[in-house]
Amino acid sequence: MARTSAGQETRERLLRAAEELFAVRGVEASMTKDIVRLAGQGNPSAVQYHFGSREGLLEAIMAARQERTELALAPHRAGLAEADLAGLLDALITAEATELRTGQGRHCLLISAQISRSSGVRTRTPHPTLAGGGYWRLIGLLEERIAFLPEPVRLERLDLALTLIGAALADRARQYLAGAVPLTDEETFLADLVTVSAAMLSAPTPRRSTS
Repeated sequence: MARTSAGQETRERLLRAAEELFAVRGVEASMTKDIVRLAGQGNPSAVQYHFGSREGLLEAIMAARQERTELALAPHRAGLAEADLAGLLDALITAEATELRTGQGRHCLLISAQISRSSGVRTRTPHPTLAGGGYWRLIGLLEERIAFLPEPVRLERLDLALTLIGAALADRARQYLAGAVPLTDEETFLADLVTVSAAMLSAPTPRRSTS
């Protein structure tokens, strides 16, 4: 039992160290040896032992982050099927914004913004951390609300809107971590993000130039 407890503690130390380095230095720039060192581990193979690889460590971070978001989204699920575009975006952004409440969550928002293009929205093939969850179903409902757009435009615009949301939340997380005072309070920021995202998604089909 003591060995299991010690192993779990090591795993958690590695996760917290990786979250910090991936957020501050960047996912691509963070070296496994630096993660191990920051976690206070003497075994250079600790990441491989507990997660299989550096990529496995990143997947574990994102899976835990998505699990928290799914829990935050759960209270909103009952009314989503009937919600309009703004209502769907409000539920999504409100759930995502719960990550702003903790240092861990803020780090994870910074990480998510770096890898947002791997969500699978453009191909309708969800990343494994999104597959089968309420968050992915919510994305499907968002697409239904902009069904007037041609499919290529619809999918691209939806992916870009989600990227915008992720980048905006990451920027707010960065300000909180730095101790900076944002221009707007959080309630105003989130409401404006819903408005901007809805406007982006609901804009009319682009006209082709005839000149």
